[in-house]
Amino acid sequence: MVKAEAKLGIIAGGGVLPKLLIEHCQATGRDYFVIAVENNADKAIFSPDIPHQWIRIGQAGTGLKALQQEKVSEIVMIGTIHRPSFADLMPDLRTTAFFAKIGLKSLGDDGILRAVVAEIEGEGMRVVGIQNVMPELLVKNGVLTKVKPDKQALADIERGTAAALALGRLDIGQSVVVQQGLVLGVEGIEGTDELIKRCGTYQRKGVGGVLVKLRKPQQDMRIDLPTIGPRTIENLHAAGMRGVAIHTGNALIVDEEKVINLADKYKMFVVGITPKES
Repeated sequence: MVKAEAKLGIIAGGGVLPKLLIEHCQATGRDYFVIAVENNADKAIFSPDIPHQWIRIGQAGTGLKALQQEKVSEIVMIGTIHRPSFADLMPDLRTTAFFAKIGLKSLGDDGILRAVVAEIEGEGMRVVGIQNVMPELLVKNGVLTKVKPDKQALADIERGTAAALALGRLDIGQSVVVQQGLVLGVEGIEGTDELIKRCGTYQRKGVGGVLVKLRKPQQDMRIDLPTIGPRTIENLHAAGMRGVAIHTGNALIVDEEKVINLADKYKMFVVGITPKES
């Protein structure tokens, strides 16, 4: 007799990944419940037949209680979360106690996320990565496109890798853009899409830049993995860049087939890399 999978809780931010995970649960018959974060999760996803509850970021305690009531055993935290407004942050009692306990101002993004994971698991639920549910999203090793990075692109990837690892150790960002050996920009709070657009205006003459996107060295594999998708390729093309190098087995590709087809169309490369220091 096959053991039934644990009921899955999905804490959903923005982007397409929450939708893909919901569709996966529906297709496989896995029982699930969604906590949708206001001003982040896509409202269009949530038809009446999808079991869910909306919360503000400051209502994490309310969301945790709902997950307990739904008898959720495993949780995936997935999707982007934008910097919250003051109204979003007005905390419920449980969240107030959590903020007081962890000393919020002393932690970076990863530290806060790890504290959230510990709080959830302290209530008897297990946090897992989306790759544990949908392993096909993980980046494969090597060149995935028809176009391969040339000598200059490989040098830019190497420089971008060193910069991205240093950036990650400081818990700042995951992405770097390099052109002809020059670091054009590093990812801060604006996110990868805005980094690409900004760096597009900085490029000098000659071959275009390269995006390098890596998991931070200390980053928990269950939360906030580096991710690219078709929009990434469209933005790189619009900015006049040559391609993207992304962390093999430590990052996600949303709609891989479309990503590769777009990159082939634009004569760009997508390559999975394994940093020596990761």
